[in-house]
Amino acid sequence: MATHSSATYGRMARLVRFLPDAAPPLFADIADQFEVVKTMADGQREFLHGVIEFYQTRTSTHLTIAAEKSASVGVQQNAEMRRLSAVSLAQNEEVKKISAWAAILFAPTLIGTIYGMNLTTCPSWAGGFATPLAVAAMVTMGAVLYIIFKRKGWL
Repeated sequence: MATHSSATYGRMARLVRFLPDAAPPLFADIADQFEVVKTMADGQREFLHGVIEFYQTRTSTHLTIAAEKSASVGVQQNAEMRRLSAVSLAQNEEVKKISAWAAILFAPTLIGTIYGMNLTTCPSWAGGFATPLAVAAMVTMGAVLYIIFKRKGWL
């Protein structure tokens, strides 16, 4: 999301002929801020991949050591597999919640991106009710998705 927003605001900063003199530096600053967010998100993703790899290695090593120490390897492996299955199910529930919130936040991002890319024909600049309607549509879409995901038990 930060990558697309950075590109959108970067493009807006370059469309000098359509904007007031003070707007391009503001759009460039916003694009830079989205780049910072993107860099932070990439760093967090790499960190989480490292944590997952460490956890998998640790679990694998633990299983190997436990198998060597015990004569009842099958029983211990079954218990460990049950525990890993429970952890996996818990992680799946968390992924559902994250996905639901991403979908909810996608609705306003989509409308904002479309408005951001159509500068010459943006209805809100001509006056009228386009901007309040767009905001109402964003809030409505987010609320509908929230209700759906809450009923499914994802939130």
